[in-house]
Amino acid sequence: MRRRSEPHTFEQRLDAQRLRLEHELANLPVGVQRDSVAARIEQLQTAAEMFEFLKLRDAPAVR
Repeated sequence: MRRRSEPHTFEQRLDAQRLRLEHELANLPVGVQRDSVAARIEQLQTAAEMFEFLKLRDAPAVR
């Protein structure tokens, strides 16, 4: 029977995708496709920041 891997958090998946795209970006020539990948990296960074902000908002207040 095949063993299932540990589930990855949303943050881990965002980070893995960002790293993959940064590697892809390094190998692309200047042009439309490179701009598209760079825009996607920015979107992933924004998503990570928004997730962190929302996570902090939902956390119970420490007294």
